Amino acid sequence: MSKWVSLALATTLVLSLAACGSNSGSKDNKGSANSGSANATDKPAEKTPDKKITITFQNIYPDPTDPKNQIMKKLVDQYHADHPNITIELDSLNTDQQKLKLKTQAASKEVPDITIVNPAAQMKPFVDAKLFAPLNDMLDQNGLGATFQEGLLDWYSFDGNTYAVPDGNNIAVVYYNKELFEQAGVKVPTTFEEMLEVVKTLKSKGITPIAIGEKDSWTGSFLFMNMVLRTNGGPGFLQDVVDKKKTFEDPAFTEAVDAFESLVAAGAFQEGATSFDYNAGENLFKTGKSAMYFMGTWATGGIETSSVNGKVGVFKFPTINGKGDPNEFMLAPGSAFAISADSEHLQETKDFLNYFMLNFPKETFEAKGAVGIGQVVDGDFKAAGYSDMAMEVLGLFKEVKGGDLAFDNTMNPGTAQVHLNSIQNLFVQKKDASEVAKEHQTAYEDNNK
Repeated sequence: MSKWVSLALATTLVLSLAACGSNSGSKDNKGSANSGSANATDKPAEKTPDKKITITFQNIYPDPTDPKNQIMKKLVDQYHADHPNITIELDSLNTDQQKLKLKTQAASKEVPDITIVNPAAQMKPFVDAKLFAPLNDMLDQNGLGATFQEGLLDWYSFDGNTYAVPDGNNIAVVYYNKELFEQAGVKVPTTFEEMLEVVKTLKSKGITPIAIGEKDSWTGSFLFMNMVLRTNGGPGFLQDVVDKKKTFEDPAFTEAVDAFESLVAAGAFQEGATSFDYNAGENLFKTGKSAMYFMGTWATGGIETSSVNGKVGVFKFPTINGKGDPNEFMLAPGSAFAISADSEHLQETKDFLNYFMLNFPKETFEAKGAVGIGQVVDGDFKAAGYSDMAMEVLGLFKEVKGGDLAFDNTMNPGTAQVHLNSIQNLFVQKKDASEVAKEHQTAYEDNNK
C-alpha cells in the first residue's frame, strides 16, 4: 500500500470513527485530545519560575474571522493566566509573507521560537541546516504524540526525529454556493468540460465563478496540480519527473496547462485575482460574491462561521477529457509548528507548544473548526451541530483513494519558486503550454545539477 493511500485511509478511519462518536483516541487520559488536558503544563518550569520570558509565536492565522485565529488567542490568553511570567508574542502573517520572512530569518539564523513549516521537501533544508529542535521529548510529554493520526508525523520526521507538529490533514475540494448555482440555473459539473460551461454561464449572469487569492501564489498551484492529477491519469507525476521517467514536457503536463488557461480565458476568476491574498480571496466566497472556491478542507470551519453558512455544498474536482479519478485528491498534511534549535527558552517553548497542541482538538471541535485537523477528535460532529456541508466533507474523506502532495512539498525550493511564478503569470498572460513546460524543465534541471 502506498504512503499516499495509507495517509488517506488513516484520515478516513479517524474521521469515520469521530463522526460516530468513537473514543479511539482517548485510551490514555493524559493523551486524549478531548480529556481536559489543560493541565499539561500546570507544573511551571522549576528552574526559573519567576523569570520573565517572552516566546515569539509565528503563525499563519491572521484572519480574525477564522476560528483558528480565535482558538489561538483563547489558548494563549489561558496560558498567560496560568503562567504570568511568560508572554506569548504573536507574529501572525499570511502564508506567503510567513514563508518569505522565515527564509530571511533562517539566512541570519534568527528563527523565531515557534514558526511554521510545510512537510517533506519544504522543511528538509531547514532540518539539514540544523535550525529546528527535535521534538521527540515534547511528543512524549503528556502523551501528545498519541493524539496525532497514525502516520501523519512521518511527513515531518527525518532520521528518527520529528521536527514539527501539524495542525491539519486535509484534501482539496470545490465548495459551491447552492443559491448562486440555482440563480444561474447551473448544476454541479461532473466533467471539466461541464465545469467550463458552468463558468461561462455564471459569468454571463454577472456572478464571479471562482474565488481565488492568487497573490499567495500557492493557491493557483494547488488548483493546477489537481488538474495535473487528472491529466496524468492518477498520482505520481512529479515523482516520475524526479525518477526521470517523465519530464515537464510530457503531454500530461501540457494538457493541464491548456485546461488551466481555458479556465482563465473563460473568466473563471475575479478581476485582479493576483492582487487578492488568501484571506481576501476566500472572503469573496464567504460573503456570497463568488459561486465556487477550490481549497483544502481546512476552509470548512471558516465557511461555517460566515454569512454563506447553510448555502454551501462541496464536490470533487471532475475528470479532464475523461482522464483521472475524482476520488483522488490533492492531499495536504498541514502546515506545522516547529521550534528554533537556538531558542533561548527551549524548554518553556516546548511546554507551551505541548499545551497548545494538547488543547487544539477540543477547542477546534467546539468552535466548529475540527474538520481536517491532524489530530484525533473525540466527538460526534453531527450531534455537536456541524453543518450539512461539514458532514459532506467528512463523507468525502471516506472516499479518498489516494492523491498527490502540493508541488512545493515535493520539489526542491528553487524549482518550486519558478513553478509558483510560472502558474501565477498564467492569470495575467496566456503562454503556449510548451513554453510553460520548457521553463519548468529548465528550472528543474538547473536546480538538480
